[in-house]
Amino acid sequence: MTLIDPVSDTDASTFARLAVELHDAPGVEETLDAVVQFALQALNCTYAGVAFSGRGSRVEVASVTDPVVTEVYELQLSNQDGPLVTSLRLGTPVLIRDTGTDDRWPLWAAKVAALGVRSVLDVPLVTGQQHARTVGVLGLYSPLPDAFSADDEAVAHILARHASVALASAKHEASLAQAVDARKLVGQAMGILMERFDIDADRAFAVLKRYSQDTNTKLRDVAQQLIDTRKLP
Repeated sequence: MTLIDPVSDTDASTFARLAVELHDAPGVEETLDAVVQFALQALNCTYAGVAFSGRGSRVEVASVTDPVVTEVYELQLSNQDGPLVTSLRLGTPVLIRDTGTDDRWPLWAAKVAALGVRSVLDVPLVTGQQHARTVGVLGLYSPLPDAFSADDEAVAHILARHASVALASAKHEASLAQAVDARKLVGQAMGILMERFDIDADRAFAVLKRYSQDTNTKLRDVAQQLIDTRKLP
């Protein structure tokens, strides 16, 4: 990955360590926690958080370093308006130098300023090249006005890029792990049916599939219930 200048040797070392820790994070939640903790180290911010677009385009607060970030997010999500929502929708960064004077979202800004947050920098997490898609936003906050310099913005974009790749990889691995787990469960359930009713594998799978369709229940859940209760739904 090519890093944006200007980045010091210390920053480069920090991001090299970040890449390793993100790669080693065991899941999506741990990946996002690593991102926000590194934001506190690498940037001139006091609070940080990540929100991402979940199922049905619903925005979910994924990781925060302080409860004040959750309040900042929820004030926007309740009205579907604010810098976070804008950054997620347009896929562009949003910088607020001072919530005490910014007039783009006056009601939200006044409430955030009352929480002690004066500077805000929201950077989108984007995946893909040709068909880029914004999957989340990294939010950075400071109690000081005009806290984020051009260097901070450049570093924030680098961090967001690392986070985007790591998040996409973690979500993909989580999906694969769920698929593997489902196959294991179905295999165990098939084994129970084959032993109990003296049927072959094809017939056992057909029985599970039929119960799944008849009860409108996921095949994985039918298998899990059979394993737990030794009975079909």
